[in-house]
Amino acid sequence: MRFLTAGIIELLKRNSVDGDEIVRTVSEFNVFTEDNDPHGEHDCGTFEYLGETCFWKIDAYDYDYSMGSDDPTDLSRTKRVLTVMLAEEW
Repeated sequence: MRFLTAGIIELLKRNSVDGDEIVRTVSEFNVFTEDNDPHGEHDCGTFEYLGETCFWKIDAYDYDYSMGSDDPTDLSRTKRVLTVMLAEEW
């Protein structure tokens, strides 16, 4: 599941860009370093998009989305959610 914040949606509308493009940008993100990914989880990042600094984060929820997953590696019990936001929305 993906969640684009109000700021991202406005940015996309203002530039007549489809939301799939920003999700593709996140999926191709590979600039993980010790500084931005100290635990090696590759679950968040920062990038520039259409002149704005954006953040993305992947959270692991239980199957009902009611709380965090107790075992994020077990995909039969875990739902992942990608959130993309403007840095200023943090």
